Amino acid sequence: MNRPHVHWRDGFSEAWRTITGNRMRSSLLILGVAIGVTTLLAIFTIVNGLSGRIRDDVVSSNRPYIYVSRNSGVGGGDPAEKMRRPQLMPELEDALAATEGVGLIDYEVSNNSGTVLKYEQEKTQFVQVFGCSQNFPFMFSITQDEGRFFTAAEVTARARVAVLGYGPRKDLFPNRDPVGKVLRIYGQPYLIVGTMTERKHIIGALGDNYVCVPCTAFEKDGLKEGFEDRNIALLVKEGYETDEVISNITGTMRTERRLRPGQKNDFDIIASETYGEIIDKVTGGIALVLVVLSSIGLLVGGIGVMNIMLISVAERTREIGVRMAVGARRQDVLLQVLVEAGILTGIGGVLGIVLGYVASWGMTNVLRFPFAISPFVTVGAALFSISIGIFFGLYPANKAARMDPVVALGRE
Repeated sequence: MNRPHVHWRDGFSEAWRTITGNRMRSSLLILGVAIGVTTLLAIFTIVNGLSGRIRDDVVSSNRPYIYVSRNSGVGGGDPAEKMRRPQLMPELEDALAATEGVGLIDYEVSNNSGTVLKYEQEKTQFVQVFGCSQNFPFMFSITQDEGRFFTAAEVTARARVAVLGYGPRKDLFPNRDPVGKVLRIYGQPYLIVGTMTERKHIIGALGDNYVCVPCTAFEKDGLKEGFEDRNIALLVKEGYETDEVISNITGTMRTERRLRPGQKNDFDIIASETYGEIIDKVTGGIALVLVVLSSIGLLVGGIGVMNIMLISVAERTREIGVRMAVGARRQDVLLQVLVEAGILTGIGGVLGIVLGYVASWGMTNVLRFPFAISPFVTVGAALFSISIGIFFGLYPANKAARMDPVVALGRE
């Protein structure tokens, strides 16, 4: 006897009737899947936002730049050996400025130690005082707030002038203009000529707790024997590739250092893009671990789907027997149970995406991370949730499809 074919739309309708007929059970299953998808999306968004935020903090500049130092901390090698290398002295500036592809140069010097500054009754948190050139704010895209930055003439004259980052400006002068005030730094009087806007950084050497002084003045007042650290930042000119400029800088440095052919470099060169790549690798590894953990939660939800579908099949044994007796084929029963599992997890996935967007938006705003959800991640989360339902629905669906109609009809 030819059995009538049951169209997939009929299977869908039957599955939907079953779902709505067990609202509490269906709601709990949907909620479990939604929580898993929400967690997955939130993790992706927060890690991506963290990665972007750290990139901004570390890279700082809107344009590619190159950092020359005796020890970049990147690329391996013996750190102790690197710290015994000759310092980068100011005389290198002229040679590097003449190198093809090099734009602005910022010579920086620090003693790798912070300090606490005081003004009348106020004092700062731990701040980093360092020397730099007049090009510092242009190199790293930091905006002036009050007053001005120091000039090339003041750098040449070793003038004791200072520009406060947002942190010390807020700590020392919460309710008044600091420009024109005299602040003692390393026991010497420095005239405050300006302040910088808040950077809102969460990581990096500077953050907002820093004070800039001319590199020449810092060398006079702030250096401590054995602790000084000198670096040169170079902006890549427009129209030049970073790798090309690095090659040119390497040639200049080897010439200035009088290194013979075959002799190892006694300096490190690193591009801002390299810092970004390192950050992406680290945050990518963190994201992978967290995604695996959250996926385990979805898999546990899938086991819940299987258990609930088994219960549902057991409760509907007689109903399934009747359907098969009046002409439903095994594949029709299989389809109905699979569609039911897919609908439940699909609804949970959609709900999880909505909740994930809301939760991600709220958390990134609180943490001050950039908000960005990849459409690929969104679609992937939805498909993954449906796939979980179908995969874990296979066993109960197959069990239902293999029922003997006579046995099924004989059960109460």
